[in-house]
Amino acid sequence: MAANAKIVVVGGGFAGLEAAFLLRMRFPDRADVMLVSDTDRFLFKPNTIYIPFGADPEDLHIPLSDALSKRHITFFQGRVENVAADKKQVSLSDGTNLPYDFLVLATGADMRPKEIEGLADHAETIWTPGEMTRLGGRLQELRAKALGGAKQSILFLVPPNNKCSGPLYEMVFMVETWLRRQGIRDHVDITYSTFEQGFIQAFGPRLHDVVSKEFAERGIRGHLQDVASHVSANDVRFTNGERREFDLLVAFPPYVAAVDYEGLPKDDRGFLSTTLETRQVVGFPDIYAPGDAGDFPVKQAFLAFLQADAVATHIQSRIGATPFRTPFDPVSMCVMEMFDKATFAQVPLRMTGDPDRPVEVRPGAEDEYKVGVSPIWRLGKKLLGVYLPMRFRAGEPFHAGTAWQLMDVGLKGMSGVLAE
Repeated sequence: MAANAKIVVVGGGFAGLEAAFLLRMRFPDRADVMLVSDTDRFLFKPNTIYIPFGADPEDLHIPLSDALSKRHITFFQGRVENVAADKKQVSLSDGTNLPYDFLVLATGADMRPKEIEGLADHAETIWTPGEMTRLGGRLQELRAKALGGAKQSILFLVPPNNKCSGPLYEMVFMVETWLRRQGIRDHVDITYSTFEQGFIQAFGPRLHDVVSKEFAERGIRGHLQDVASHVSANDVRFTNGERREFDLLVAFPPYVAAVDYEGLPKDDRGFLSTTLETRQVVGFPDIYAPGDAGDFPVKQAFLAFLQADAVATHIQSRIGATPFRTPFDPVSMCVMEMFDKATFAQVPLRMTGDPDRPVEVRPGAEDEYKVGVSPIWRLGKKLLGVYLPMRFRAGEPFHAGTAWQLMDVGLKGMSGVLAE
């Protein structure tokens, strides 16, 4: 391009910031990069799991303007009103119109608890810092009752259309460990109920085996293929006729797209239809949808980074007329906190075309499929919790540069010893 390319990134989460910072790294002076977000702060959402146990939510936020200004990325705080693909223009709620050559829609997902009758009224949900804070208060109430000798029951619930229930698995294990440390575990029954056909279904049989073993050792009753249909003040009804009572219900509601983009192709949940390898919106080659806004079935931070990297690299190939050699390769990596130990998983995935099991562990990729459980993996979780905010505060992408190479070597070294 003769003039600087105009690149508009919408969304200040993992995919949006990774794409913006990586594009600026690739094009220090050949692109005008703009970022739009409806909030002025980035939230490090994976660590909101610590809020119910005393973590300060303010410690999980990064001011966007400071980080973006370090890389000369123009920041607009506002909400997108319209995407006029024919004019190649984005309109914001304050009347601002932003022309673009390339548009990255990284506005993420949201929760819709009202899909299950009574869920919004009777469950503590885990999505926002405020919800996590309320859950912490409920846990303290339960603790006081248990210390007073009252038997209590907690039901953890994954209803249909939840796209990545990993945080709720973290929460059930963390709560169980916390109860033991409080000396009240014998006074609290714990049940885990999910619509999935296997525990952490998307990540395959090895994660299912880990969860099943942990449930058995910790005295947690686990139920699969439980499709919730109705929630009341003290029980959940399921389509198979089962009924489970609770004193405290903790749920991870169904996912939907956070923004509905009129005129762009999407699935029945509002997630933008994309080409897998490049994350381009189908029929709109100049619009990309990395991360949770797109239709890749698993919604997870590390996969969002990989998608954002593919988007930045594809845009780079188009601006610089260079070959595109790094398509999105869905190999998930995560560390599941349990408070007394943690589980590491590296999972190569592939699409199946089956709506009931949309992804599976990639056949023939057994060497890449690694799972391990150890207290040492908690160190890996903490290192990621320090490294990523540090990178974003500096206006640097997570998944690039010497710092990431060192982190990657460390994680691979740990997985070689502590996972199989």
